[in-house]
Amino acid sequence: MPKQMSAVRRTSIAGLLTATSLVLALSSCASYDVTAPADARAEAPAADVKAKDARLAAAGDAKSGRKTASGGGDEVDCRKAKCVALTFDAGPSENTDRLLDILKREKVHATFFMLGQNHIEKRPAEVKRIDAEGHELANHTWSHQILTDVKPETAWREISRVQYAVRKITGKSPKLMRPPQGRTDENVSKISKELGVAQVLWSVTAKDYQTNDSALITKRVLEQTERDGIILLHDIYRGTVPAVPGILKELKKRGYTVVTVSQLLSPAKPEPGMVYRP
Repeated sequence: MPKQMSAVRRTSIAGLLTATSLVLALSSCASYDVTAPADARAEAPAADVKAKDARLAAAGDAKSGRKTASGGGDEVDCRKAKCVALTFDAGPSENTDRLLDILKREKVHATFFMLGQNHIEKRPAEVKRIDAEGHELANHTWSHQILTDVKPETAWREISRVQYAVRKITGKSPKLMRPPQGRTDENVSKISKELGVAQVLWSVTAKDYQTNDSALITKRVLEQTERDGIILLHDIYRGTVPAVPGILKELKKRGYTVVTVSQLLSPAKPEPGMVYRP
């Protein structure tokens, strides 16, 4: 028996050392801060938690976790509700008005990570409408350059030009930025912090840039979606917008509350430079 216990103990210690080495190796590779939405909510400052709870109480429906008044569920409490964030990249485009019609009809708000060149600059009316209808304005860089592959000054311009363009149109500066292809590093995080934007990745992708099959897009989204997820779609592709009504219908049937990224994080506020990833 002593020999057997000794063997087990040696195996356990070896396993612990292996796990520790793996953690250290991963830690040495990570050069920027990453947090999940649930962790962000749990670590929110007490003052923000108190303010959130006061807003929910004022809405008269704190027990169910969401507001019953008009506004598409502006006071959702994702600490209680089964939330998922809906995001659209690379617009606005000729499809955006139709998408906004759908979201308005379904009383859903989304986050729009917009491109500058050929999008924001050519479609200011759609940018205004996105803002006016309560959706979240967000930054997807000016020309979709991979921020980790360019010089810091170029990365700065890619982000800052969108900040300026959106502010000029709406009077508001985006608080969120999605790096193209989700590629970020310590330098991108530093620039993001300086420009006042948090970085947002995703957990669900339909790869709608590969197909115009709306049924396939719907299937891919629904297969991957879990609580606190972030769905990535593009309102520039032909098959995506027609898929949205079916996606929303099924998500609601499954008990999900569809929210913006900032609603998903609340009562935490997006922290500039931080990478949020489910």
